[in-house]
Amino acid sequence: MLTMRQKQALTQAIKNRYCRMDKKAKGRILDELVATTGYNRSYARRLLNSRVKVSHPRQSPRTRTKVYDLLVHQALKTIWLAADNICSKRLKPFLPEFLGILERHQEITVDPDTRNKLLSISCATIDRLLLPDRRRYQLKGRSTTKPGSLLKAAIAIRTFTDWDDQRPGFTEADLVALCGDNVYGGFVNILDVTDVSIGWISLEAMMGKGQTGIHGGIKAISKRLPFSLLGLDSDNGTEFINQLLLQYCETHKITFTRIRPNHKNDNCFVEQKNYSVVRRFLGYARRDTEAELAVIKKMLPLIETYVNFFQPSFKLLKKIRQDNQVRKTYDTAQTPFQRLAKSAILSKDTERRLHRLYQSLNPMQLRRQISRLNQKLDQLYRYKLVESTTT
Repeated sequence: MLTMRQKQALTQAIKNRYCRMDKKAKGRILDELVATTGYNRSYARRLLNSRVKVSHPRQSPRTRTKVYDLLVHQALKTIWLAADNICSKRLKPFLPEFLGILERHQEITVDPDTRNKLLSISCATIDRLLLPDRRRYQLKGRSTTKPGSLLKAAIAIRTFTDWDDQRPGFTEADLVALCGDNVYGGFVNILDVTDVSIGWISLEAMMGKGQTGIHGGIKAISKRLPFSLLGLDSDNGTEFINQLLLQYCETHKITFTRIRPNHKNDNCFVEQKNYSVVRRFLGYARRDTEAELAVIKKMLPLIETYVNFFQPSFKLLKKIRQDNQVRKTYDTAQTPFQRLAKSAILSKDTERRLHRLYQSLNPMQLRRQISRLNQKLDQLYRYKLVESTTT
């Protein structure tokens, strides 16, 4: 019995003679080929009628000159780490300014050729160069919100037409529980207040979630904000829906509203910051000691400063539905400080003070300080675990 290679060679040998014959001669050649090879008659006819393959000399693969060398990759990686590993579309618009800040604080040194390459690099190239350095984490947590019903009638449900979202001052508030996998007992909670217009974030830490602690956190945040607190929107938990906070907002002429029950995405701005800021820096481990609370209180001002001045983000401009597809258009990624500076609501003194602060900040130094405090927090957590297993 013929092998496959022999069948192919035989077919190629009689193909030219088959094409020159008349119909009867073609039939005899076809019968002979079928009998010899065992091919199906239709398949054999198709092989004999197919065109003769023309072999071309193998071409050498095209080579391209490597533009972004190791120096570009190292400089880009340094900037990316200083920017907290943000995506390329957020990093690229802020890359020239970030590079200048790091050079001013002598955190990075690049030659003119590397600088030109960094300033002209595309988002796709950034992703390709940083692909080996990326690490992804999947984090999960628990919700500790309990509905409060006593004052729901007194606090209006916010709709998207109630506020002037283009003006800084209207905020969303939420609590992030650092409870680990156990919601019982006392543990640290982070009060997260996020401005809807510019994304400015303010954080306060407290033990438990009592009304007095939340009220004190809102007061402290209101005093240090560079703009007036005009609106506060919260969920329906008892820590927010209470007479103490309602009276404070009425006294200071703050519009106090709440989201619809069981509609978590009504507070989408602060919910997004809960993960991208609080969980990213503090994680999901249980923090339930005064020592851990003290370290977290030292970390939060550093996190606030780092995010508000050095973390660019997108803002949705419009959303259009076409049939079953939704097309979203975003603006250029900017930091909360850049958006605040463009809002033209700051007084001259406040604007000068913020610009002086911005010029003095070193993002790499902020990252190092946060990292050291995080290590101390982890050390306290390990000591706590050892004590719990020995007692």
